[in-house]
Amino acid sequence: MHPDRLPGHPHIAYAGDELFVEMIPLSALAQQYGTPLFAYSKASMLAALAAYQQGFSGRQVQICYAMKANSTLAIIQLFAHAGCGFDVVSLGEMQRVLVAGGLASRIIFSGVGKTRAEMHAALEAGVGCFNVESEAELEVLNEVALNLGLQAPVSIRVNPNVDPQTHPYISTGLKGNKFGIAHEHVVQTYQRAAALPGLKVQGIDCHIGSQITQESPYLDAMDRMLDLVEAIEAAGVPIHHIDMGGGLGIEYQGETPPEAAVLWRKLLAKLDARGFGDRPLMIEPGRSLVGNAGVCVTEVLYLKPGEQKNFCIVDAAMNDLPRPAMYQAYHQIVPLKPRDTTPETWEVVGPICESGDWIGHDRDLSVAQGDLLAVMSAGAYCMSMASNYNTRNRAAEVLVDGSQAHLIRAREGYADQMRQERLIT
Repeated sequence: MHPDRLPGHPHIAYAGDELFVEMIPLSALAQQYGTPLFAYSKASMLAALAAYQQGFSGRQVQICYAMKANSTLAIIQLFAHAGCGFDVVSLGEMQRVLVAGGLASRIIFSGVGKTRAEMHAALEAGVGCFNVESEAELEVLNEVALNLGLQAPVSIRVNPNVDPQTHPYISTGLKGNKFGIAHEHVVQTYQRAAALPGLKVQGIDCHIGSQITQESPYLDAMDRMLDLVEAIEAAGVPIHHIDMGGGLGIEYQGETPPEAAVLWRKLLAKLDARGFGDRPLMIEPGRSLVGNAGVCVTEVLYLKPGEQKNFCIVDAAMNDLPRPAMYQAYHQIVPLKPRDTTPETWEVVGPICESGDWIGHDRDLSVAQGDLLAVMSAGAYCMSMASNYNTRNRAAEVLVDGSQAHLIRAREGYADQMRQERLIT
């Protein structure tokens, strides 16, 4: 029997006893492209984006896809065609946006460790704004901009000390995090930025974390941001836009994050109540646009019963799906073609030589050697974090659009991995 429901979007669902992405059975994709395989629903991504757009109806808002969630070129292209800007954290991500047809003027360049070379390239490309994360970065960016005879448009990322109530590795807005400038130093930092001739102050930015599933952290952060805008402008520095970052969670295991449209109606009401309703906004969603649009298909290689644990060994591994090993994260695992047999409890693990190479603990599955499984909610922070550990080739990726499947990343080969290496002669 197949599960009663799958988390996320209905564009990935069972029809009869077969798991489909939109109108294509995943088993057919696995047969054509092999496993491990990432498959994404175009309709799911556009529906997630539409929820934000609905919440912003009639407002001045630029949605910038946070491409660290998934930086595959065709996915960037999809969001560029849908009118999105992009939040990047490296020169490589910026280059991907430009190759995929995104506009430099709609790029926000974030990150705590921008190099001079990255600043130089971004300024020459004409990026829309730098989200500056430290006072030292202000000074370096000013110097780079003056050397180019340009002014760098800047927002300052504020650390509002709001607890996002999420995993500590993906919490970014507390005093103990490396991101942003502590809110008690923000006004003087803006005054310094306004005094530097190579900078042009544009806005204010915050990002409190990722996989946030409650409204209250956002509402608290908005209050603190608006307090700061009032203080900064009272000190003589105009703030032209407010960037509330991203971080809205998705359902992996029973979470009920707020709907994007509902959350933003509440945040906009707060803006209106405090007199900022006409202020242009930016947001940077990532996971909430792509996370539940993707699945990873994997084949059961071996079943290995044991005295304490039964191991279901699959051909996907921690290099393909890093989140369980890195964050102890949960992904639902379901069969592509369910068996009508009594389930047993399995540790679903990969082939890599690490005890940390697990995909799911204590999963009740009716499974046999050679079966195909779907690891759900794999659209975010899987392929973008994938590696070649154990000299494993990275998986293929397919974008499904109705009854059409587009190969958007060919499976990597060993020659691809070794292309830049040299033997000693």
